[in-house]
Amino acid sequence: MIVALLNQKGGVGKTTLALHLAGQWAMTGKRVLLIDADPQGSALDWAQERASQGLPRLFSVVGLARDTLHHEVPELARSVDHVVIDGPPRVAGLLRSALLAADLVLMPVQPSPLDGWASAEMLALLDQARIFKPNIRAHFVLNRYPARTLIGRATADSLADHDPSLLPEHIGQRVIFADAMRTGRLAPELAPDSIASHEIAALAQQVGNLPS
Repeated sequence: MIVALLNQKGGVGKTTLALHLAGQWAMTGKRVLLIDADPQGSALDWAQERASQGLPRLFSVVGLARDTLHHEVPELARSVDHVVIDGPPRVAGLLRSALLAADLVLMPVQPSPLDGWASAEMLALLDQARIFKPNIRAHFVLNRYPARTLIGRATADSLADHDPSLLPEHIGQRVIFADAMRTGRLAPELAPDSIASHEIAALAQQVGNLPS
């Protein structure tokens, strides 16, 4: 399965979710490749920090920030169980190529009206990509979700009957995710029994069980 984490708005947690989904699947024995398609290269930086500390490599991370992704990724996917694409913000050519490469698009959004407006642009690109690849599946993922706030509940409610639909599993606003990005680790490595680790495990299982 080729899963792309995409949203035109930056700062919604695409890289954090991409790394944690890849890591969770790798920890359950899957062969995983993460493609850093963001020119910023944050996933590559995370992998470099991990290597510099002598930590074991859970999955491979390669940089491929070019608009030929849809030609190259299917070939790379032949040797692994899952490919995870960490997509770019605001680079239309790269976004279109990542959309065409993906079997499944996950669109992280935060509880904010601004994220809703940015998502409208992303949905327009998704509609364009489906002209050429009609079977692309897509879902919103609510990230950095403050469960007990009005805006958190309002965002979840507004997406509940949306198309694409919102996945039931949400990811909360957790300090441990920032620590993981900074240290080249993952939340389950820092605190295996934390709420964050359980949320990631639940999301990875749900995504992995989505119908093809």
